Amino acid sequence: MKQKIMILTVCIFPCLVMAQDYDTYIHKADSCYWVKNYKMAEEYFKLAFTINQEKHLYNAACTASLANDPDTAFRWLNLAVDKGFTNMEQIKRDPDLNNLHKDERWEALLEKVQKKLDILEANYDKSLQKELIQIFYDDQNIRHQFIEAEKQYGFKSSVADSLAQIMIKIDSINLQKIENILDKKGWVGKDLVGEQASMTIFLVIQHSDLETQKKYLPMMREAVKKGNANAANLALLEDRIAIWEGRKQIYGSQLYYDEKKGKYFVSPIEDPDNVDKRRAEVGLGPISEYVKNWGIEWNLEEYKKEQMLKNN
Repeated sequence: MKQKIMILTVCIFPCLVMAQDYDTYIHKADSCYWVKNYKMAEEYFKLAFTINQEKHLYNAACTASLANDPDTAFRWLNLAVDKGFTNMEQIKRDPDLNNLHKDERWEALLEKVQKKLDILEANYDKSLQKELIQIFYDDQNIRHQFIEAEKQYGFKSSVADSLAQIMIKIDSINLQKIENILDKKGWVGKDLVGEQASMTIFLVIQHSDLETQKKYLPMMREAVKKGNANAANLALLEDRIAIWEGRKQIYGSQLYYDEKKGKYFVSPIEDPDNVDKRRAEVGLGPISEYVKNWGIEWNLEEYKKEQMLKNN
């Protein structure tokens, strides 16, 4: 399973309600997914799709697969592909879809994706794409293992600590590979290697040290201008650098964990009143939805009061 903005219309009030309902259903579906209540998650996706059937189709298909509903899973997967989802590596590797592999429709689905890829990837650097996709999975797999260990054994457990050390080593190896690519080829975009492979560059830089992030920040800014990098990803990098330098973040993407209180908080934001406007400009959803992933209920006025008390 993997891991969006607003349409203006004369009929303002009903449309806002519908959009809010869609986001609410998607959030509830995600919440049910993470606690392994796949049947309920599937029902929430169905409710969301009565409002909008343009996004979250792949995630919904994964949920339907885990809920042992292959008919719905294949229907949503095919629709996702029709609407542009062509990440073959993710489809093949995603354990959420294992229940579908022996179904006769599985090979037909892969053939459908491959036909689209043959057209899209005619001018790709296949060797570079393959290298970047492997780095992507090396980066993400160790983080998934760490998160699971953190949930199961605790934030400071020996298991989590051991995985953290492995993660540091993997990040160092990945960074050497990415720096070599960046210094030789520049910021390669999805037109050359595809969206997932191109995203790998951002992920590795985002997980690097401050000096490396600052070194490649101008290159990523230029890549966004040329359409070779994602504006939302750039926003996350800008925020991370700002927090590391002791400045306030712009987009509200960075959080911190308070061990005494045992929960996450949003790091200081510049002009929090307009944070959602800035987020929308780069393709990020409302901060209230974003922070729910860490158990935070966003309250703007309370947040401003907390920040004021800290600064006094």
